[in-house]
Amino acid sequence: MISSTKFLKVVTVGIMCFVSVACMGHKKNQFKPDEGLLMAIDRNFTDAAAQYKVMMGLLPDGMFPKTFEENTLKTSLSKWWCSGFYPGTLLYIYENTKDKALLTEAERALKMLEKEQYNTNTHDLGFMMFCSFDNANRLHPREEYNDILVNSAKSLASRYTPNVECIRSWNSRNEGDDFVVIIDNMMNLELLFWAAKYTNDRSFYDIAVKHADKTMKHHFREDYSTYHVVNYDSKTGGVKVQKTHQGFSDSSAWARGQAWALYGYTLMYRETQDKKYLQQAEHIAEYILNHPNFPKDKIPYWDFDAPDIPNAYRDASAAAVMASAFLELCKYSHAASGEKYFRTAEDMLKVLSSDTYRAKPGTNGGFILEHSVGHLPAKSEVDVPLTYADYYFVEAMKRYKDFKN
Repeated sequence: MISSTKFLKVVTVGIMCFVSVACMGHKKNQFKPDEGLLMAIDRNFTDAAAQYKVMMGLLPDGMFPKTFEENTLKTSLSKWWCSGFYPGTLLYIYENTKDKALLTEAERALKMLEKEQYNTNTHDLGFMMFCSFDNANRLHPREEYNDILVNSAKSLASRYTPNVECIRSWNSRNEGDDFVVIIDNMMNLELLFWAAKYTNDRSFYDIAVKHADKTMKHHFREDYSTYHVVNYDSKTGGVKVQKTHQGFSDSSAWARGQAWALYGYTLMYRETQDKKYLQQAEHIAEYILNHPNFPKDKIPYWDFDAPDIPNAYRDASAAAVMASAFLELCKYSHAASGEKYFRTAEDMLKVLSSDTYRAKPGTNGGFILEHSVGHLPAKSEVDVPLTYADYYFVEAMKRYKDFKN
C-alpha cells in the first residue's frame, strides 16, 4: 500500500500523462465530423426523447425496461444487471434535448436503484450504478451520488479474490473450486477507477489493474479474439476451462464479447496510461475490422463465426458498444489508425441511424434501436431491442457530437 499523499501524486501525474498522450496523438478537432450525420444525430435525440416517453407510459411502477417482445414491454427489478441503463439513457437524452420530463423520470429510476449500492451478489455494479449515477453526478453533482458510487465500488471490490487476481463474475454452485470470470466484467472496472480517485484509496485501482492483467493473459487467443468465459481454480488461480455461454461455440468470437473487450481495454488505457492496454485495444480493434466476416455496413453478426453467415442475425448492441469505444480509442491512436477508428464509428452510427435499425416513432415499446441479440443459444432476446443497445448508441452519439466542439 502507498500513502494517501503519494497516491494523490500518482493520480495527478496520471492526469498529466493523459493530457500529454492525448496531445501526442490526435486532437479532437483533427477529426472532422460529417455535417449530415450531426444533423441526423440531433434528430435521433429528439426522436429518442419521444420514444422514451412512450416507454415511460408502458413501464409498470417499480420496474426497469429490458426489451420489447411479442408486443409487450419486458421488465426487471433493480437487481437485474441492465437496470442502470434506463436512467443512464434518459440522462444522455436529457443532456442533449433539455427535456425536463426525462430528468424527472431518471431521478425517479435512480431512487429505485439506490439500494443496489450494497448488492454484493453481482459483478455488474459498473453497468448498474456507474452508467446511471455517474451520469447523474456529472450533470448535477450531489454528495449523495458520490456516497452511492463509493458504496457500489466497495460492493464490487468485495468480489475480488487475491488468489485468482480477478473479480468473480457469476456465483457458482461449486464456489469452493470454481471462480467464473466473463469478458463483460471489463466494463465494470471504470467504477473502481472512479472510486480510487475520489477516495484516494489505491486498493480500488490495484484491483482493476490486477483483473485487467489476468483477463488479458487468459481471455484472449493469439488472434485477439476473446473467450466469453474463463473458469479459474479458486484456490490456485489456474485456468480450468475457457468457453462460451452466449456465443456460438467455445472457439468462436461472440460479437458483443469483442465489443466489451474493445471498450474495456480502451478505458484501461485512459485510466492508467499503460501502453500495453492501448496495444491490446488496438489489437482487438484490428481483429474486428479485418475479420472476413465483418460486414461491409459494419454492423456485426451476433457471432463472428456464426454458421449461417450471411443470413445470421446482426447485433445492433455490439455495434453501438464498438462505435462508442472506437470514438474514444481514435483519440489515443496515431495517424491512420485513429482516422480509421473514427470513420468506422461514423459509418456504424450512420447505419444505426437508418430506417433499418432505428425504430419508427411510437413503435418498438419506446426503444430507439431494433435488431439486437441477447442470448441466442438460449433463444432469449433474439432480434429485439435491448436497453444496453440504446444506452451505448446515445453515448456514441454524444461522443461523436463532442468532436465538433
